[in-house]
Amino acid sequence: METQHQHNKDLEKVKDLIEDIRIAMMTTVDEAGHLVSRPMAVMQMDANGTLWFFTKKSSPKVDQVENHEQQVNLSFADVSDASYVSISGTAQELDDRAKIDELWSPAAKPWFPDGKDDPQLTILKVDTHMAEYWDSTSSRMVRFLEMARAAVTGDTYKEGENRKVYN
Repeated sequence: METQHQHNKDLEKVKDLIEDIRIAMMTTVDEAGHLVSRPMAVMQMDANGTLWFFTKKSSPKVDQVENHEQQVNLSFADVSDASYVSISGTAQELDDRAKIDELWSPAAKPWFPDGKDDPQLTILKVDTHMAEYWDSTSSRMVRFLEMARAAVTGDTYKEGENRKVYN
């Protein structure tokens, strides 16, 4: 995933947390009003906090973002580092050949066998409205010892940083 320095300095930490995760669970609303999630590879987080994805034009999520006020949630998790990010925003489908050319990677070819000229290839653009993150700055061992201490003493486990960021 390509990430760019953020214009909104508060989103810089979000960018740092998600740039190595790469896969987000994208949640949309289906035609029956149910929340549905699926893994999506982030192609780019641009300088405005916008996230860009490739998808197929025939994918149900394309209709879902068009028919349900385009609200989506993106969830990222790096369990080994105890880093978690939730991004809410609006999505739209764009048939933007220039952006496809810019973001194209051979890693996308298994999903789009005809390459960047695949007629099913389109872009999903997600504009970030709010992000919340939880991040531990301690090693796994320190986190484990702090959890054990809290369990033994009856204290609440307190570790890491939790913050909401608005764009």
